[in-house]
Amino acid sequence: MDPITLGIIVAIALIVLMAIGTPIAFALGGVSLVALIYDRGLPELTYFGETFFDRIAEFGFVAIPMFILMGAAVASSPTGRDLYRSLDLWMGRLPGGLAVSNIGACTIFSALSGSSPATCAAIGKMGIPEMRTRGYPDGVAAGCIAAGGTLGILIPPSVTMIIYGISTETSIGRLFIAGVMPGLMLAGLFMAWTMIACRLAGGYNNPMAQSAERLKQTVKENVDANLKALVRVLPFLAVVAGILFALYGGVATPSEAAGVGAFLCLALAILIYRMWRVGPIKLIMRDSLRESVMIMLVIACAEVFAYALSSMFITQTVAGAIADLEVNRWVLMGIINVFLLVAGFFLPPVAVIVMTAPILLPIILAADFDPYWFAVILTINLEIGLITPPVGLNLFIIKGIAPDISLRNILMGSLPYALCMVLGILLLCLFPGIALWLPNLIMG
Repeated sequence: MDPITLGIIVAIALIVLMAIGTPIAFALGGVSLVALIYDRGLPELTYFGETFFDRIAEFGFVAIPMFILMGAAVASSPTGRDLYRSLDLWMGRLPGGLAVSNIGACTIFSALSGSSPATCAAIGKMGIPEMRTRGYPDGVAAGCIAAGGTLGILIPPSVTMIIYGISTETSIGRLFIAGVMPGLMLAGLFMAWTMIACRLAGGYNNPMAQSAERLKQTVKENVDANLKALVRVLPFLAVVAGILFALYGGVATPSEAAGVGAFLCLALAILIYRMWRVGPIKLIMRDSLRESVMIMLVIACAEVFAYALSSMFITQTVAGAIADLEVNRWVLMGIINVFLLVAGFFLPPVAVIVMTAPILLPIILAADFDPYWFAVILTINLEIGLITPPVGLNLFIIKGIAPDISLRNILMGSLPYALCMVLGILLLCLFPGIALWLPNLIMG
């Protein structure tokens, strides 16, 4: 059978399996198994097992469960509450200040946890009820948390960046630092839109509207408590800074830095917040194990899927067809962006990266694009998928936090932030230095 025809059949079978609710890992593994047996016969089962286990046996993958454990330790402690209260004190005087402080809290918590769902849940549980109490529109309250949570897969340390680095054999340290400036840029765009949206809505309690005397009294009442909360958060920020320094300075590998970071964050959570009982520790370990196994299973099955596509020459044929397109390289980049955007609508970031990054990287390099810049572009496309249907993981997390807000209101509040991400992609295309300046400065 022609490779293109076979590829179309494989793609349709995969889409059908996922549409009926089959877990992504099982869908990838099942389609790969059937395709290999059809094309190569039963002896190919030997290579199926070898490919499944050999790839995830790489030492570099140790960083994934360690960073997940680090994020779980932060997410299960009251760190998000303390961070939220502190930022509300300093940013609450801006127009729409509470919503802006929520985005700031999401930005910093993303660096601590490295997880979009954890960021949404930790900040949203406190931020959404408080914003609604103060009269913020439901769409703004839900949208800013959903969008702020997406930064978890871009701002380092990011699990998705680790997976991209291993899949494409690029420097994880350089990937981490390439995500810093774009992450801050997106946070700035989110804050700018939030202030505009609050101005347009006009239905929120702006602290600037209070009398100067009352405002001074409010600040005085809260400053001591919020400063103490900030002091409790600072050790966690120091751990993240230490991890990044170890990576960029060549002191430790990602796996070593992740292991030390996980231990320190777990120890800090126990010491600072007195989480001595077995229950909270067991919960942290359970959540870490569950997410780690899920991600590793997806990676293993995606590797088998990539092996099957390569064995049937589907990957080579598609890559060759794209490379042979006589179009401007920016048109090619536009096509790739649309493809990634659509893939992000239906698949989680981990699955998209392990399935597409090895295929797209040779095309990107042939078109003279920087692979680290492309990693940021790819990640932002996947961020958009987190707040857009039909999957939209962050949307459903917000719905779980505030079940009385309709899914339509959550979606409508999130869409402007998705447009901010599209604007961010355009800015990165016009000014690649946003992503490349810092890694070039630090790492040469």
